Amino acid sequence: MIAILDYDAGNIRSVEKALLSLGQVVSVTRDAETILNADRVVLPGVGVFGDAMGNLEKYGLVPVIKKVIENNTPFLAICVGIQLLFEESEESPGAKGLGIFKGKILRIPPSEDIKVPQIGWNSLHIEKPSVLLNGINENAYVYFVHSYYVKAEEEDIITSSAEYGVHIHASVERGNVFATQFHPEKSSSVGLKILKNFIDYKG
Repeated sequence: MIAILDYDAGNIRSVEKALLSLGQVVSVTRDAETILNADRVVLPGVGVFGDAMGNLEKYGLVPVIKKVIENNTPFLAICVGIQLLFEESEESPGAKGLGIFKGKILRIPPSEDIKVPQIGWNSLHIEKPSVLLNGINENAYVYFVHSYYVKAEEEDIITSSAEYGVHIHASVERGNVFATQFHPEKSSSVGLKILKNFIDYKG
């Protein structure tokens, strides 16, 4: 069973629908026992960094997430989910992230050439072999919706990047923790392959 964390964030249902289409048993929940007993856990989300962290705290999910990761349960974070794994964000000064990874979330610099937020397809540069991106071709297109982007401190966790007026760390992974700035559940067959790679990961 895959537990999808329910913390009043956007886009939870489309993640659930994609996983169900791949034949998975899915529970959208904030119940700690259900989450800790799940085979896999997903932290989706569209929203504001500070509000999202506030909701995780309100529902008591911060220690649960840390316990899931500590237990070596496969864990996938999507969109604002990847941002929450880092330390802080320019979007919400003073709000602290989960601090699973070192680094900050920065605003995409506005310019005449690009629109912020980025909404749409962009190509991925594969930085290194990875579990999530196994079988994904260089320059494969995936779907982004964001105004802020990950700037990871630890180069070794970065598995792909994208260019959108700035160099964006598009996906990261370390051990049992996987995360994407883009939305695999909205990225057609490429995204479903990425989700299937997560499902198939045995540790």
